[in-house]
Amino acid sequence: MNTSLSELELQEMEARVAAAQAGPWKSWVEGRDFLGGSNFIQTGQGADRGEDIEMTGATVADQDFMAAARQDLPRLIAEVRRLRGLLNRANGT
Repeated sequence: MNTSLSELELQEMEARVAAAQAGPWKSWVEGRDFLGGSNFIQTGQGADRGEDIEMTGATVADQDFMAAARQDLPRLIAEVRRLRGLLNRANGT
């Protein structure tokens, strides 16, 4: 199985990030972060605050993962591109 990411795959990931509600996202869990209400993901902040994503059926770990992915994925894409740039310069391409 080929585990390398193509440029097209990185572009598709970027498109999904761009289409999602603004970040940062924060996971709020009833009983852990507040008392009363339901579990949700808060999207954006300040003027960029979006609609909350209400969670049902997800584990706390799943919810935390989804919220963190909104911040993590753009950073990972940027790091892949940075490292590829270093490799290309080192290889003279």
